[in-house]
Amino acid sequence: MQSHFVCSICGDTHEGLPTDWAYTLPDVVWAVPAEARAEAAQFTDDLCDYGGRFFIRGLLLVPFLEAQGSFGWGVWAEVDLSVFKRYLDFYDTDGTNEPPLEGTLANELPAYASSAGLPLKIQFQTQTERPVFTLRQEDLGCLASEQRGGMNSARYHEVLKSIEARRN
Repeated sequence: MQSHFVCSICGDTHEGLPTDWAYTLPDVVWAVPAEARAEAAQFTDDLCDYGGRFFIRGLLLVPFLEAQGSFGWGVWAEVDLSVFKRYLDFYDTDGTNEPPLEGTLANELPAYASSAGLPLKIQFQTQTERPVFTLRQEDLGCLASEQRGGMNSARYHEVLKSIEARRN
């Protein structure tokens, strides 16, 4: 595995291994052919309306056990219209004191089979931060367990390899 990566956002080469992976759209919208996507869905970097299905983009963090920080999954959650509207209410203000709301994970993550559709809690953040997504305590799956307990370096490398395999 390489000890550097090319950032998909800025295009620059960075030293070290990536500590995040982001999805441009929910999987169901990404599956729409590119030439029809803009007509089928209205979306920005943070919000998506696909035929009356609503999505918000957030961050699902998996802490490292043997290093500082977390691996950040930039993912989408499908939400009810009421949650979508509530997010819009707090889009330009601080929503950190709002109670968590519910949604479901709208992306299938490499190295975490059957992750799309998992129920999660959404905690709004400040106006400059995306919401934080947390899987439910009763979820015993690998992703939820690692989000609560962390992942070791061997598992981190497995995740990176699964991302690389998906890209190729």
